[in-house]
Parts: sequence; C-alpha cells; structure tokens
Amino acid sequence: MEQNPLSQTSVFTVAARLISIVLIILIMYCLQGVLVPLLFSMLIAITLYPLARRMEMWKFPRLLSSIIAVIIGIIVIAGLIYLIVNQALNIGKNGDDMADKLQGILTVILNWANTKLGVTDVMISQKFHEFTDNALSNATTYLQTAFSSIGGILSSVVLVPLFVFFMLYYRDFFREFFLISFKSTGKERVHTILNNIYSVVQNYLVGLITVMGIVAILNTIGLLVMGIGYAWFFGILAALLMLIPYIGIAIGSILPALFAIATKDNAWYSIGVIVWFQVVQFLEANLITPNIVGSKVSINPLMSIVGLLLGGMLFGLAGLILALPLIAITKVILDSIPSLSHFGFLIGEPDKIHLKPQASFINIKRKQTKAPKIEKKQGNIPPKE
Repeated sequence: MEQNPLSQTSVFTVAARLISIVLIILIMYCLQGVLVPLLFSMLIAITLYPLARRMEMWKFPRLLSSIIAVIIGIIVIAGLIYLIVNQALNIGKNGDDMADKLQGILTVILNWANTKLGVTDVMISQKFHEFTDNALSNATTYLQTAFSSIGGILSSVVLVPLFVFFMLYYRDFFREFFLISFKSTGKERVHTILNNIYSVVQNYLVGLITVMGIVAILNTIGLLVMGIGYAWFFGILAALLMLIPYIGIAIGSILPALFAIATKDNAWYSIGVIVWFQVVQFLEANLITPNIVGSKVSINPLMSIVGLLLGGMLFGLAGLILALPLIAITKVILDSIPSLSHFGFLIGEPDKIHLKPQASFINIKRKQTKAPKIEKKQGNIPPKE
C-alpha cells in the first residue's frame, strides 16, 4: 500500500519546525548572558522612545536626545532602588525588637503544635539539623551562584544603558536592516509588522507602569488606614513585584503581613493586610488592567501561564519578567505569517462566541455555514473572512 506523499511532507514539515524550535531555545539558553540584558534594553528603549522623540521634535539632536533619555531612565531606576534599600535599612534598625517578637510568636506556635499535634521538640530539632546539613553541603553551589549573579548584575548595570542608547540612536538604521533582510516581503508590510510590535510592547509597558502606580497607591492607602509602619515602602515594593505577573502582589503581601505580626499586638492586622492586598489584586486583574491596557495586548491566561513557566525555566527570574512582552511580540509575528497565523490565534484571547455553551456555538457555526449558500444562489460572492 502506497503512502500518501502529502502526509509525509506534512510530517517532515512539523518535525523540521519542532527541531528548529528546540535549537532556538537551546541557543537562547546558552546565550542568556547576552540575550537577557539585550531584551531588557529593548523594553527600556521602547519605553524611553516617546521621550527621545519628543525632544527631537523640540529640535534636539538625536545624539543629545538619546543621551538625555538614557540619563532620565537611570535616574528613575536608581531612585526606586535607593528608596527600597534606604527603607529596608531603616526597618533593619529595629530588627532586634521585631526578632524578639517573632521569636515569641514562634514559641507559641511550637507549643500549640506540641499540644495539639504531638510534634515534640526533638522532632523539630532533628528536622532543623537535617535542613542545616543539606544547606551546608550545598553552600559552595549557593556561593558560586550568588557571585555569578552579582557579576551578571554588575555587567548589566554597564551594558543595559549602553544598549539602550544605541537602540535609540540607531533605530532608523535597525529598521533599514529589517527592510533589507525581508525585501521579498515588501516594505509596507515590514513597516506594519515593526509598528505593530512597537505598539503592542509600548501599550504593555506604559499600561504596566500606570497599573503599578495605581496599585502602589491602593496598597499604601490600605496600610495607612490599618496603621502599618513604612506603608509607602511596602505598597511600592508590592507594586514593583507586579513585574512577576499573577503572583507578584501575593508575594508582596507576605512582608507587610510579617511586619504587622512583629509590630502589632493583634494578629488580625496581619490578616487584614493579606485580605486587602488580595482585594487590590482582584481589582487590578478585573477592573484596572482591562480598562487601562484593554485588548491591545490580547494574550489568553493559559498561554500567559505557560509562557511564565517556560520563561522561568529558561532565564530564571528575568524570564518571568520578560515572558509576557516576548509572547506579545511572538503573537504579532505569527499573525503576520499566513502559514503560522493559527498559532497566533491560539495565543490570543478567545472571542465571546468561544465561551458560550456548546449548543449555542454549534448553532452559530451552522448559521455561518448556511449563509454563503444563500448568497451563492443570489449570485453574490461571499466576503472573505
């Protein structure tokens, strides 16, 4: 029995695409020391582009406008880092009192576990020694990782501003490179794709910064009402952790909750902090972000979570931050390629019709299939979808 050559071609095509994807991921993993700063630089450059463009409209030379934009970006980021570090040092000055309070709370919890659950001090001591032995055995690995991370951070401090400057200064040169590389695609189409990528990333970044500002204010208001110290610090820190989608605010609620336990006489303050931060997260996900970002960055939650997991596995913490903008860029590219547009459809948000009961969906699809037949009888050509 002869095999269908078309099916063989399809299998080889799919296999070639899968192998290409695996090779691309492997190359990205091997080159992450260069790619991560480069990708962060691209996002920062897109964020600073409107500022540089505005200065050029004011007759600033491109060289000067690019330098000023980079300097302003450095000042803003350095200011946030200084705020966080300074407030953390101020909190650390009262660390002894808070440590004594937490130690007392821990003693109460251990006594309760001993009374209600039968967990003895010997069992706790044994588990503690096992944990300590494992930590000491892996201490060398931890130190190597820490020093390599510090080296990567220091190199990024130098490389990222340099990359951002050249991306702003040479932006027309890079655009011309894409026009030359995809000459067969057509200049207008390449321009459209590049503009769509810029628009999607710009909307995501500006929307994210706006949402982070609103969330920081809401977090701080809640902490001030409850009388939690260093409210602005904890509110801004939790908002900055929104760079890690879905779980950022939840992680940011742990520190003020522990601080409330250490500084307040009632545990309800800690519970109130966690509840308020969850309320803010609900408002952010269902009200604030949809109205600010809207449907301009349309990625369905399932693909977002998968992207976050893959980004974390590939680049670690940096991958969690870079995942969503990279998925948005990937969707724009897939949508522009007819043979791959179905993958872009899979990444995007489903239409309302796809969320209706199955019977309604089937009835609507039947009506859509019947409509062209009626138009054909009338001699009309059905419009292309």
